[in-house]
Amino acid sequence: MNWSRKWINPVLDKEFRLRMRTPRSAFSLLAYILVLGLIALGFIYITLYLGNQGNQPFNSSAGRMMFYVLSFAQLILIAFMAPALTAGVISGEREKQTLSMLLTTQQSSATIILSKLFSSLSFMTLIIVATLPIYSIVFLYGGISLKQMIFIFLFYLFVMLLLGALGVLFSTLFKRTMISVIVTYGVGLCIFLLTGILYLFAMSIVQRSYYSGPPTTGTTYSWVGYILGLNPAGALISLFEPSFSKQAFLLQNGNLSSDAPIQLWQEFVLVYSVVIIAALWISIRRIRPVARRKHSHPENGLPGVKTSTGAHS
Repeated sequence: MNWSRKWINPVLDKEFRLRMRTPRSAFSLLAYILVLGLIALGFIYITLYLGNQGNQPFNSSAGRMMFYVLSFAQLILIAFMAPALTAGVISGEREKQTLSMLLTTQQSSATIILSKLFSSLSFMTLIIVATLPIYSIVFLYGGISLKQMIFIFLFYLFVMLLLGALGVLFSTLFKRTMISVIVTYGVGLCIFLLTGILYLFAMSIVQRSYYSGPPTTGTTYSWVGYILGLNPAGALISLFEPSFSKQAFLLQNGNLSSDAPIQLWQEFVLVYSVVIIAALWISIRRIRPVARRKHSHPENGLPGVKTSTGAHS
């Protein structure tokens, strides 16, 4: 049996053809790589010629800092592109009046939702993989291990899955693509920006109480670290530096063996895994609104059947 027929259903095959074979996809891939490449070249230029006036070589510490800059730039680009790729997958079908035809096929609701999500994220994954030659510049100078690189790319895939699941959810709930895109970007802005602002605000309050209150004995942690664990940037930093989680939780009276209650990236994955599962479950349940309105009608005498109130023959 042909493996492509077994694993690729008609919905996924159609989405692959429409998304991967258009000139827009090629231009998007080119633009993404150019932007990230210019960021890398700009960092090298600033480090070599402006920061050191050409007196010091590009060493491993500079290579590590370049990796940080590229990683955060990639995270921001993913935050902008992932919602745009997924926030119209269902509402777009509804606007083109092809959703009803899609629902009459033999494909289940779960197959339709997951195929739409996977096809959208596969293009984003292709873009992320295409940036590997840019990251290879970092390995020329050292400071970063292959294990860290793999963890960072797996983190990118998880963030893409999170934003993609939210995009599919709002695309299913709202009839207009523009509304679903706006709501998806708004929720993404709360995840990326609002959680960071809340952490800084809570941190200032907790630090003020620490300095004004009596000294504590024993190892103590603050609850503010759990807020930063909901932020993608905080989780990404904890992947770079595991000790950052202790700083986020305001560890006091600890020793070198003391660790944070939970790593920020672990909290991020646990919490948003529940969000992803809930978003996909709601999308699957809401994609067929007609099925939810088929309840029994005692006055008609037949369960699940609507009869006309007009004249009977």
